[in-house]
Amino acid sequence: MNHLLISIAALCLAAFAATASVAQSLTADLVITNANVRTMDAKRTIARSIAVLNGTIVAIGTDADTKAMIGPKTRVIDAGGKTVLPGFNDAHVHFMETGAQLSSVDLRSAASPEEFVQRLKDFAAKLPKGRWILGGQWDHENWKPNNLPTAAMIDAATPDNPVFVNRLDGHMALANSLAMKLAGVDKNTKDVDGGLIVRDPNGNPTGVFKDAAMGYLERAIPEPSFEQKSENALAATEYAASLGVTSVQDMSAGTDIGVYQELMRQGKLKTRIYGCSPLSDYKRWANTGLQYAFGPAMLRVGCLKGFADGSLGSTTAWFFAPYLDAPNTSGLPQAEVTTTMKQNVVEADKAGLQVMIHAIGDRANATVLDYYENAEKLDGPRDRRYRIEHAQHLRMQDIPRFGKLKVVASMQPLHAIDDGRWAGKRLDAERLKGTYVFRTLLDTGAVLAFGSDSPVASLNPLFGIYAAVTRRTLDDKNPNGWIPEQKITVDEAVRGFTWGSAYAEFQEKAKGTLEIGKVADVIILSDDIFTIDPVKIGQAKVLTTIMDGRVVFEAK
Repeated sequence: MNHLLISIAALCLAAFAATASVAQSLTADLVITNANVRTMDAKRTIARSIAVLNGTIVAIGTDADTKAMIGPKTRVIDAGGKTVLPGFNDAHVHFMETGAQLSSVDLRSAASPEEFVQRLKDFAAKLPKGRWILGGQWDHENWKPNNLPTAAMIDAATPDNPVFVNRLDGHMALANSLAMKLAGVDKNTKDVDGGLIVRDPNGNPTGVFKDAAMGYLERAIPEPSFEQKSENALAATEYAASLGVTSVQDMSAGTDIGVYQELMRQGKLKTRIYGCSPLSDYKRWANTGLQYAFGPAMLRVGCLKGFADGSLGSTTAWFFAPYLDAPNTSGLPQAEVTTTMKQNVVEADKAGLQVMIHAIGDRANATVLDYYENAEKLDGPRDRRYRIEHAQHLRMQDIPRFGKLKVVASMQPLHAIDDGRWAGKRLDAERLKGTYVFRTLLDTGAVLAFGSDSPVASLNPLFGIYAAVTRRTLDDKNPNGWIPEQKITVDEAVRGFTWGSAYAEFQEKAKGTLEIGKVADVIILSDDIFTIDPVKIGQAKVLTTIMDGRVVFEAK
């Protein structure tokens, strides 16, 4: 037996030597030297140099380890001691909408109703008559008083352009009178399941439409052309590269996959995309026979997104108890959650597709966990990686269920420090204990996959890392952190934007860490976010972004 072990050891050493010899004989396409490489692998290895060939990492180690791989055509990047990380992977984004918002009116930071109206007026003045004004991302919680906007506020500022601008959470939007006229909406228009038309005391629509009711206006908006969508997608991928985002999981890709495919064909796509379709579309995908994460490394499909409720900011997140500031409601369950969702989850799962469902309120989360548990009992055990998107407000008894059921908590840390400014007026102290519970979810065995929900919040992952680590609200009123016991470390936050997000899309063996054989998605930062004051993490910049071994962004 000892002779056998010695022989096996000798063979292993010979194989290792042969592999090392081959590596030394390679000429790399790109080598990063003089770096603080944080691989984010299981051992949290720190290295000095990375070599890349044909889009794949072929060596990691010291500068001496990669020196022999530098040839006359090798691009060498001296990192100057800067921190190197795996490319960020945004686990929850609306990519096409992100690109569209880059060229739309910016209402997010409007600090008052007056500024809100003025920005719309200035933007409308630059447009041809009849052009719809969309996007916006307004937030009435920035205003005092924080009353909802109305069509009457903006009609005089936008007489020739239909307006339908959404609140930053995407769960309610404001139309002007022209837009409502074009959509055929008036006093006699009925509410719909899972939606609400806000009305004045006489029953007339004020212009605000919540969740499913937004469909009345959306049906009247002209479908953008393929060329317009291509421009939006190109803007989004360029922007993502500038922020070190090399992968995204597009929650609303739907039928826009063809747009991304064309950009990929042209060599303009700088972001790996996992494109999701509505859960109700499961039959279309099931009929093709494809399963989760199907396609090439740059563009894959097979994920299905459902909605259980709305948002806290729109008082449409679904809770067991009423809102403190709106005691007449506990939120709005989406129509599908109370009708078809339970069976759709079972059927989609049976077809081998990946299911991910938006749930924000505690009742929505509990219900989705129940549906997942039911499907697993019916379909049997396998690696399915169910996901809950947002998972913002949880009952304490539901938190351990994520780890037990192996449900990925796909969360957006930046939302926490935004909502933390005003969530206390909607939820009592007991419910707030289960709010954005990053620490407890990790401690009970859940995988965190971090994203931005852009354009709802900034696409910049460094802002998200800052939020998860400090939990300092955007109004600076919680310098020690809002619900500080739920803070996590920088390492855990970075892991959420890299390995965790890769795991959430079944790609942890291909990306998410810097290891030999994995794709060369690499970023160089201006600062070492692991050692600087956490308060300054959001001020760090991405200096270089490498995707698939290609430099796709360099800071000027």
